[in-house]
Amino acid sequence: MTTVAVCGGGIGGLATAIALRELRLDVTVYEQTKQFARVGADINLTPNAVRALDGLGVGAEIRESAARPQFRLSRTWDTGVETSRLPMGDTAEQQYGAPQLTMHRGDLMTALENRLPPGVVEMGRRVSGVGDGRIEFTDGSKASADVIVGADGIHSAVRTALLGQERPTFTGVVAFRAVVPTERVGELPNLDCFTKWWGPDSSTQIVTFPLNQGKDIFVFATCGQEEWTEESWTTPGSVTELQDLYRGFHPDARALLDACDDVLKSALYVRDPLESWTDGTSVLLGDAAHPMMPFMAQGAGMAIEDAVVLARCLGMFDEPAVALQTYQHTRLQRTSRIQRGSRSNEWLKVAGNGDWVYEYDAWRVPLEPATMRAGA
Repeated sequence: MTTVAVCGGGIGGLATAIALRELRLDVTVYEQTKQFARVGADINLTPNAVRALDGLGVGAEIRESAARPQFRLSRTWDTGVETSRLPMGDTAEQQYGAPQLTMHRGDLMTALENRLPPGVVEMGRRVSGVGDGRIEFTDGSKASADVIVGADGIHSAVRTALLGQERPTFTGVVAFRAVVPTERVGELPNLDCFTKWWGPDSSTQIVTFPLNQGKDIFVFATCGQEEWTEESWTTPGSVTELQDLYRGFHPDARALLDACDDVLKSALYVRDPLESWTDGTSVLLGDAAHPMMPFMAQGAGMAIEDAVVLARCLGMFDEPAVALQTYQHTRLQRTSRIQRGSRSNEWLKVAGNGDWVYEYDAWRVPLEPATMRAGA
């Protein structure tokens, strides 16, 4: 039986472990933190991600706390003119087999954790090096596996082992995040929708959507900034700065910012799409392989899709190298396209549909051996 070590116990890492166990493969997750914490504020799961999670057996649990946006709206920053309206909610479930769900990241993590029995995840195991099926940890301990999965984020130690030392690129864009109780702004329209306010340039926008079954509204705003000098990527922000930066926006958007009590500010970093994610024994997944801007709301979705496709490949092929190459060929074009699209920030600005993103089914996408695909 193929043994698999997953480095990183985030969304992609836990999803990978669940999918592998469904296929009765031997998997251990190594997570650097000593315990899971409820970090982060929001996560937007579009139908492609929810369908994949349904297959992992967590769909019912995440629906208990999530909100279901009824539409995906685009509005012009100053006039408020609506430039696109995409039905979601029940319409998306009928069309794509799953709805859009918006929720706290911690609720998704809890649902994933609950699907794994004790002992699968080893906490406090920070990876320092990887090679030839072996993993070294900062405490001096070691582990080995037939396949090593780098699900350890944009600062991935597995990626460094595969590609050498490198640094992600600051995009010149910063983001503000805040949560507002719905009762404070209940008179505003479209609070049950995912709304994107397109600003005067590609870096400036405000995105809002419901959380916690509609009891809260999440606010995500971005704008350009020449440099980022903070030691942390996320720091406490200034509500006054947030409100001043977007003072020219439509009153509906400003009303949400005026209701904010506190805000976090973070820098947005990216890497360019890769040509290869694997050396035959180690492989990358999620942000370790394809970190992207949040403008298409697909970062978590791509990691979840990766997890399902990787597990299917490892379950289908006895030779790990063939499985990893097939996974890479199956996923690389889609994730690279979404990386580029997220960075250009034009997707669904005007009327259109999200079919090519939302209708993807990670459980059913065809898997062909990499040698067959290369010669096709």
